[in-house]
Amino acid sequence: MKMLLTSAGIRNRSLENALVELLGKPTAEADALCITTASYGHPNVNPQRAWSFVSGVGSMTPMVELGWKSMGLLEPLALPHIPRERWEPWIRETDVLLVNGGDALFLAHWLRESGLADVAASVPGIVWCGLSAGSMVMAPKMGDDFIQWRPPSGEDKGLGLVDFSIGPHWAPDGMPGNSLAELEAWAATMDNPCYVMDDDTAIRVVDGAVDVISEGRWQLLNG
Repeated sequence: MKMLLTSAGIRNRSLENALVELLGKPTAEADALCITTASYGHPNVNPQRAWSFVSGVGSMTPMVELGWKSMGLLEPLALPHIPRERWEPWIRETDVLLVNGGDALFLAHWLRESGLADVAASVPGIVWCGLSAGSMVMAPKMGDDFIQWRPPSGEDKGLGLVDFSIGPHWAPDGMPGNSLAELEAWAATMDNPCYVMDDDTAIRVVDGAVDVISEGRWQLLNG
C-alpha cells in the first residue's frame, strides 16, 4: 500500500501531481472508493459535512471531486455484516481509497474490526489518500489532544502502519486550526516522531520511504 497523508485533501497542484504519480495514471483512468466513517465519531461533524465529502459538493477538502473514472462509497461499519469474500475484491480491484477526516480512533477501531485495514495493507498497488483523521489513523497513536472518542479498550492505538504521528491543520495564530504552540505542546506528550503540517501539505510513504510534499508549512518534531 502506498500513502498520501494530507491535512485537508488535494488542495494544490503539487499534491495532485503526487497523487497521480502514486496512482501511475490520471485520475480520469482510476477507480476510487471513499470512506467517511471517521465523520461519525467526531462530535463536531454532522451528516451534512459527511455528505459534502461524499458528494464533493461544497467541499473545502478536494478528494472525491477530482474527476475519477468511477467512485464508490465504502463503509467499514457495514463490512462485519457482509461475507468477506464479497467485499474483499472491492478493495483489491480499486486504485485508491479516499479517507475522510473526523475522529481517528473511531476510524482505527472500525478499520481493524472490519478487517479492512489488513486487506488494504496487503495490496501493494493501492493508494491510501487520507484527509486529517484519515491520515492520522496510520500512526502508532494520536495523542490526547486529538482524541474525541475512545474505543472499548480505552487505548490510544492507531494502525501503526507508519512510525510517526501527524498533527494536521497548522494555521497562523488566531486563525481556525491548530497554532504552532498547540502542536508543539501536543508533540511534547508523544514519544515518537511527529509531523505537524498545514492544509497545503502531505506526507508521502512508499515502501517505507517517507517524504513531504508541500506548498505550505511543516515541521518534524521529536525526529
